[in-house]
Order: sequence, then structure tokens, then C-alpha cells
Amino acid sequence: MVESNSKRELIIIGGAEDKKEDCQILREFVRRAGGTKAKIVIMTAATELPRDVGENYIRVFEKLGAEDARIVDTETRDDAYSSTALEAVSKATGIFFTGGDQARITSFIKDTDLDTAIHQRFAEGAVIAGTSAGAAVMPDKMIVEGDSQTNPRMEIVNMGPGLGFLPGVVIDQHFLQRGRLGRLISALVQEPADLGFGIDENTAMVVTDQQIEIIGEGSVTIVDVEATYNNMDQILKDEPLAICGAKLHILPRGYKFDLKTRQPILNNNSIPDVSALAGSANT
Repeated sequence: MVESNSKRELIIIGGAEDKKEDCQILREFVRRAGGTKAKIVIMTAATELPRDVGENYIRVFEKLGAEDARIVDTETRDDAYSSTALEAVSKATGIFFTGGDQARITSFIKDTDLDTAIHQRFAEGAVIAGTSAGAAVMPDKMIVEGDSQTNPRMEIVNMGPGLGFLPGVVIDQHFLQRGRLGRLISALVQEPADLGFGIDENTAMVVTDQQIEIIGEGSVTIVDVEATYNNMDQILKDEPLAICGAKLHILPRGYKFDLKTRQPILNNNSIPDVSALAGSANT
């Protein structure tokens, strides 16, 4: 069963978000984190260039009017117990995870005092956002690494623990640009999880109260594999997966998705009956 955290907001970005022009996605993050009163902490654990990456985001957030934006870097797990880092997170209205290597985020932060503090602020209403690697860590189980542009096979993806802000799903990023449908399906079957979200670059899904809204210039591909057939128990690791009955939704900006019903939310709040439409066309 997919569960999201009620009355809490996540902004999960597919990577390569605009930082120079309108900055639509980062603008929405700042707005939801408090606007001109936003206090933003930039988590740079994923990158090996924390100062360069962090200062770039500071410039963007300050340009958009945030009251305060500062870097919290964790080069080792010991840094995740720093009183300075914990104090910054305790005051944050928005917490932003940068891109890089998602395994670095969990290695340096998961199950530390900083991890506890971030989840506490999330429970208290701080907006959590992440881009690229920062998006991958949002579920309780994440894609650590995997091959792109290939057919689904168990060997093409490795899974590991995420930070658990959106449990019961799998998230992949740079989705269209790197051809990751096979990788996402392989991850879903391996986990297993019910829903997979593939987020294009400069695109984000905003998760609020069991509902997702798409923003940005691309689309989010949603794969629903509940109650489908697969041959996972019949094949070896390097042999192709068979998947039958999976649902696929591709939602551009402005569209919404309900995590409870596992359905897109259209203008009439319902999904057309395709079989009925086909029947009408044949009469």
C-alpha cells in the first residue's frame, strides 16, 4: 500500500532544473517553503563539490527572495552529528538535497542525528525537495545505480535503502533523457513496489496530502505494476523480465495523480472507460 505523509510537502525533481531563467521549479520550492520568509538548508552530501554546488543554489534562492539560504555539508558521518548542522535544520522551512551520487546521501546521513532532525522538521511542516540524486533518496527503497536504455532484467539495477519520505514507491530521474523505463520496471519488480515514477529533467512532482501535481517542462511517467504477472521466479539474473498487465500513465505539467486511488486526476475527476469508448466507435 502506497502511503504519503499527510499535510506534508515534497518537491521531487528529475534533475537539470532551470537555475538561470524563470526557475519555475525552484521558485515553487521557495514559495512553498515560506516565500520571502523562507529559511532554506541546502544538503550537499551527494556532491563532491559541495561549495560550488551549494553556493550556486544560494544565489538562486537569494535571487528569488528567500530570507536565508545556507549549506549543510556532510563529508563524513561524523558531520551528521554536528550541532551547527542540527541547529540549521531545526530552523529550516525548506530542506533541499542536491544532485550527485545518492549513495553518498544515505552513507553520510541515514540513521544519524541529522536524519532524525530532517524527518522531525518534515513532520512539523518544512518542505523537503531533492533533485536528481536528491530525488532518488525520497522513497524508503531507492535505485542506487543501474543501466539505462535497456530492456528490463534483474541485473541492470541495484537497490538500497532511501530516506523514506515517500514510502512504497520507486523514483527514477533524468527519465526521458536517459531512456530509463527498463531500469524503472526492473526496480519495481525487484523491490517490489506498487508505483514507479520516472521524472524528466526540469520537471518535478509536488506531493501534498496523497496527491501529486506535475510542474516544469517535461512529464512524469507512472508505472503501476500491482496485480500483474511477471516471470521473476522463473528466470536467472541476466534473462529478460516478462511483465503483463502493468498500467502506464504519462502526465505533463498541470496534471495530478491520486496516490490513494492510484489514478490520474482529470478535469472530470475520472478516467474514461476505454472499452466503452471502443464500443461506441464500433456501433
